Amino acid sequence: MTKKGQALSVLIVSTLAFTVCFMVWMMFGVIGIPIKKALDLNSTQFGLLMATPVLTGSLIRVPLGIWTDKFGGRVVMATLMALTVPAIYLMSYATAYWHFLTIGLFVGLAGGSFSVGTPYVARWFPRNQQGFAMGVYGAGNSGAAVNKFVAPALVVAFGWTMVPQVYAAIMAGTVVLFWMFSHSDPAHLVPSHIKFTDQLKALKDPKVLKYCQYYSIVFGGYVALSLWMVQYYVGEFGLEIRTAALLAACFSLPGGVLRAVGGWMSDKWGAHSVTWWVMWVSWICLFLLSYPQTDFTITTITGPKTFHVGLNVYAFTALMFILGIAFAFGKASVFKYISDDYTGNIGTISGIVGLAGGLGGFVLPIMFGALMDYTGIRSSAFMLMYGVVWVSLIWMYWTEVRRSHLMGKDATPFSLQN
Repeated sequence: MTKKGQALSVLIVSTLAFTVCFMVWMMFGVIGIPIKKALDLNSTQFGLLMATPVLTGSLIRVPLGIWTDKFGGRVVMATLMALTVPAIYLMSYATAYWHFLTIGLFVGLAGGSFSVGTPYVARWFPRNQQGFAMGVYGAGNSGAAVNKFVAPALVVAFGWTMVPQVYAAIMAGTVVLFWMFSHSDPAHLVPSHIKFTDQLKALKDPKVLKYCQYYSIVFGGYVALSLWMVQYYVGEFGLEIRTAALLAACFSLPGGVLRAVGGWMSDKWGAHSVTWWVMWVSWICLFLLSYPQTDFTITTITGPKTFHVGLNVYAFTALMFILGIAFAFGKASVFKYISDDYTGNIGTISGIVGLAGGLGGFVLPIMFGALMDYTGIRSSAFMLMYGVVWVSLIWMYWTEVRRSHLMGKDATPFSLQN
């Protein structure tokens, strides 16, 4: 097989593997609803239940990125997926809250696959195509949407315990397929004289910290909302689980599939331009989504009149669809920054930035639950994310926009004269 053929094979099979890993990682977003009812959990406990797999998948990302640089993506990815199979299957036998939390930590290893596949795939392609290649691979985020199609059908037909059993079988089959159709190239490995501590020094780089912050909203927010949305639809609009999951997929599906388009856009117009517009679109959507269902009464000349203000299920879903597209583009553009600025160290930097995004996906669902328990307002989840986007916009303005040739000190003076 030619080098180009190998690159294409690696891209396809790695994207499939990541889709399955993400589907497993988001499993609690659906099966958590019957578990919450069975264990009588409050919103904070429910948030922790959903977030537990995200924690392990986040913490493992930095070492996985480093091991990928050192040992190659093929070996690391296959080993990682194989290790998750027993834990996924055991989930169906859990009965107590602590059982789910403990097993969830091991299932969460699947979420670390992003930091393996990103550098593994990117190094098979020339630099001007890396944004697109990483975007295609990142489209495996659509596993969150696949979970919303598959898991509710299994829950309704057989009960929630069937979901982990089916997912374990799918993961085992994916390990075999991945090993058969993936390839290795010794030239892609980082030289052995580079130490673990040398690679971790990237944490001191202010640009890395900034990219971490961006990714905590476009990826962390995507993960958190993918987990949170099914129960949100059930609680806010009174839908049954299959309908709720279908509508929630309107956010998860474009948020995953369109990442490849975001990669292409980032190659064409640059990471900064795409990320800047992503943040503004997210800001507008989250502002509208933040408004709670409100009834207010005013006194008129004909007597008191009551008005209702709030998003109906159609407007809410449309805004979530737009937000999913924005997050998809943003996830790709942040990693285009990394491939541009850290060509020789993609594995480590993607691991660090992926860790930040994953931690955002861990912390946000817990905060969503705590805020809902404290305020009683479901849309408080969007209020929180609206504030996080503000931080990104301000940081980007002061470090990038004001330094650009259009707005900074090097800008060309405007004149009406010829």
